[in-house]
Amino acid sequence: MHNAQPWKFSFRRGDSTFRLRSDLERAMPHADPATRALHLGCAAALFNLRVAAVHAGWEPAVDLLPDPADPRLLAVVRLTDPAPFDNDLAPLYPAIHRRHTSRHPFTEEEIPQAIKDSLSAAALLEGARLAFPELWHVRTLLDLVHDAEGRDATDPAAADELEQWTRATAEAGTDGVPEYAFGPRRRDGEAPVRDFAGRIPVPGREAATFENTPQLALLGTAGDRPRDWLTAGQAMERVLLQATLDGLATSLTSQALERPELRWTMRDPQSAMGYIQMVLRLGYGPAGPGTPRRPVHEVLDIE
Repeated sequence: MHNAQPWKFSFRRGDSTFRLRSDLERAMPHADPATRALHLGCAAALFNLRVAAVHAGWEPAVDLLPDPADPRLLAVVRLTDPAPFDNDLAPLYPAIHRRHTSRHPFTEEEIPQAIKDSLSAAALLEGARLAFPELWHVRTLLDLVHDAEGRDATDPAAADELEQWTRATAEAGTDGVPEYAFGPRRRDGEAPVRDFAGRIPVPGREAATFENTPQLALLGTAGDRPRDWLTAGQAMERVLLQATLDGLATSLTSQALERPELRWTMRDPQSAMGYIQMVLRLGYGPAGPGTPRRPVHEVLDIE
């Protein structure tokens, strides 16, 4: 969320084990008081570790939330000899470097059903569900996002937290959302793209027409506890990487999910999906620019 990168990895050479811990100093108390989104982000990083380990010739054995007395320890990953069969994670590796959030307009070209099916299958492989809502449900989701945006616009705490993670171009930063990744200002259209400019004037920023009927997907889980959030985060990243390989541009929409009074109304009452964890916007368009990453020594300790 907001490119906060709220994770800390450590690696023990003795037993070839990674430990993933949450960095609560990078939490967002206003938008994410329960740290649900923080868990999703850390789990996405965990999934990338799994993919990279397989690419390097190892088999990652993952134990989620191994110590009930230490909830900040999110996962332990032991590297073992690879299994004798091909691991289906390896083909995803190139997409790790290519996947970016795109806050640009997408075309109205419809995503083929075969690609939607492959993305839903990717989520299932991680124990989550990905559903493509019908048009009436898309309209409901867009109304809820607009509702959340209106509430955020009159909420000083929300604006302050957003500004904390917004970076002007001249600033040297290794996290947050830089000005060059804001994308154009929305002139027309219904795409649920968060405007990180907020109260910051951006000279020369262009306006653009976004898609009128954005193609959205709902990622959800049966439960809504920390383990479910870690499951959802890994599924989210798997879907995003597969979408990148399939030639899709992607962005995430969480504004309404950040407000409990709106989140529960986003669910289709006829769906088997218990809890919506993320709304994905998918389509054909610019991939979006890369954003800063913290240096390795800040996120990885080697023991």
